Order: sequence, then C-alpha cells, then structure tokens
Amino acid sequence: MRLALSVVFSSIAGYLLGVDTVDFKTLVLLAFGGYFMVGASNAFNQIIEKDLDALMDRTKNRPIPAGRMSVNTAFVIASIFTLLGIIILYTINKQTAMFGAISIFIYTCVYTPLKTKTPISVFVGAIPGAIPFMLGWVAATDNFGIEPGTLFALQFFWQFPHFWAIGWFLFEDYKKGGFFMLPTGKQDKGTAVQTMMYTIWTILVSIIPVFGFTGDLHLSIIAAILVFILGLGMLYYAIQLFKKMTEQAAKQLMLASVSYITLVQIVYVVDKFIS
Repeated sequence: MRLALSVVFSSIAGYLLGVDTVDFKTLVLLAFGGYFMVGASNAFNQIIEKDLDALMDRTKNRPIPAGRMSVNTAFVIASIFTLLGIIILYTINKQTAMFGAISIFIYTCVYTPLKTKTPISVFVGAIPGAIPFMLGWVAATDNFGIEPGTLFALQFFWQFPHFWAIGWFLFEDYKKGGFFMLPTGKQDKGTAVQTMMYTIWTILVSIIPVFGFTGDLHLSIIAAILVFILGLGMLYYAIQLFKKMTEQAAKQLMLASVSYITLVQIVYVVDKFIS
C-alpha cells in the first residue's frame, strides 16, 4: 500500500509540473491508473516469488506464502489490475498507457527474475521505479522530451541509495531468499562508496532545471538551494553509512531517502505555482 501511494504521489507531482490548467478528471484517472499499475506489478512479483517470500521474515506473511490466497486468485487480481491500469491510462493518452505497460513488463519479466541472479537487478528495477514521476508529465502534455526525461533521471538515480540502504539493513533476510541487492554483494566499503556516489548524482540531477536547460521544466534559485540542501541531508546519511557500516545507519539513510524524494517533489511543484 505504501509503495502504491508513493507511486501515485510521484505521478501527481509530475502531472502538476507539466500541466498549465489542472484537469481534476485527468488527475483522478492518473491516480487510479498508477495505483492499478503498481498493484499489478506487485501482484505478479508475489506470484513469481511465492516460494522465496516464504523463506524471509519480511515477506513470509504475504497472502500467498501465508496461505491466505491461492496463486490462481492472485493471478486473476494481477490480470484485472493490469487491464484496468492500462485502460485507464489509455483514456488519458496513448503514451501514458505505453509507459505504464512498459513499467509492468520490466518490473515483472526482467527485474523480478534478475533479483536472484545479479545485483544489476537494482539498475533494471530503477527503470520502472523512475517512470511514475515522468508519467505524470506525459499525462499532462502527451509529450516525451527533456522535461520528463529529467524527472525520470532524478528518480532513477535516487533509487540506488534508497534500495541499497534497504538491501544493507535487510541483508541477512534477503540472503535467505537468495536475493543479491548490494552492488558488491556484501555490506562493505565498496557498496558504501557507490551509495555515496549515486547520492551525489541524484543531487546534481535535482538542480539541473535551475540552469534553464530543461525546456518547460524550471526551478527558481531559491527552490534549487532548498533542493540542494535536502540533497546534502541525504548525503550526510550516506556518509554516515560509509563511516559506521551498520544496519542502523542504513535504516537511517533509507528513511532520509524517502523524506528526500517526497520533499523534493513538493518543492518542485510549489515552486512552479508560486514563481
């Protein structure tokens, strides 16, 4: 539920950034379409990983491994959610539906199988994970260009420190299921350094709109400073992970990353409507 709501939030933020006049009908359609889209991805994921989910404390109480739901029922739900998501997004425009379908396909058919094979799965999973912010802009404009590309890049780079932090503090639990989430496969300095580097990339991408290179996506100097400060806050926790190398430090980075992406999207939207 939390993941689905975060996707809806990102989509709405992207829509508000791209639109000239808010159409509440489109906003509602985008919210429901995005919700069904992520719901479908999650449902297919839990069907594919049902046996592995049963091995991990984090996931053993999910409906299928816990025996509260059959695989057939879950498949029907996943299929209905897929159809509803794509149809609803299609009523907005064809490009929005296309990106929604791509997101479900990559998450289910590429990212999920790779999770037990290689840490590159995080890179693949960051693609559908970055689509919602971009999707909102495409829903507003029916156009894919530098603006949604920048929104995509911001959320894409952000996911590496976010998921590596999760992979760090849930390392032992993930190991039970055979998942390889950390870039080096270990809770080591190499992983911590890469986490810091991708945090820096996230900060750099987040302030690009202030320089006027991103078409209709603008950011005032004050907003850029705020976004930069938020980024430094996240970088502080990434550095703490490097220094302490503890699960507690990783958990703090994960919480900081969630706050960061939410606040940055709010700053972007507020800045658009007041500047």
